[in-house]
Amino acid sequence: MNTVNHPAEIVREYGPFEGGKSIAGVTHDGQRVWAATGAALVAFDPASGEAQQRIERPCDAGTAFDGRYLWQLAEARIDKIDPATGSVVASIPAPGQGGDSGMAWAEGSLWVGQHRGRKIHQIDPATGAIQRTIESNRFVTGVTWVDGELWHGTWEDDASEIRRIDPADGTVLESLQMPAGTNVSGLESDGAELFYAGDGGTGKVRAVRRPRRA
Repeated sequence: MNTVNHPAEIVREYGPFEGGKSIAGVTHDGQRVWAATGAALVAFDPASGEAQQRIERPCDAGTAFDGRYLWQLAEARIDKIDPATGSVVASIPAPGQGGDSGMAWAEGSLWVGQHRGRKIHQIDPATGAIQRTIESNRFVTGVTWVDGELWHGTWEDDASEIRRIDPADGTVLESLQMPAGTNVSGLESDGAELFYAGDGGTGKVRAVRRPRRA
């Protein structure tokens, strides 16, 4: 099957945010975008771009939201964080033992990218046990599910793309090519027409249009 390639359409840029020189993870809670800046999670309003909340927690890789709690990669563990209080309510081991990158929540599971391992693991959020693994042929950064589609970011050899892959076998079905000089670290869908892509080099978050379906 041939991959459908498009140039990525960047709609808007946000940040950088106070104290954040890079973005490690991105998620969306239904209203606000959360960006992991390394030392703090920052929630901002995608309409105004203004930061509205800050949680001081280690956050050096992917971020996810399950409808109630934030999940945050912090070195070799994943913290479950109450966004109302900022407190960690549970922690589980990360599958890549510190080599993890992006993370998403879908269908009761966490999906965790393993950067240089070129993999995405589906894991049990209660224990961290790996339930299945999808192979990729490029470094994996952010991961997101939207409308039954699995997308992930890549960043390798100073080039980045946002890819839709077959969750059964990892075949690349579609690719959004990012412009030169931009990269994708974290990735999340807003559940509608946009992806939010973090930049590991500039501390910015970019809104990228998701291709429309017929």
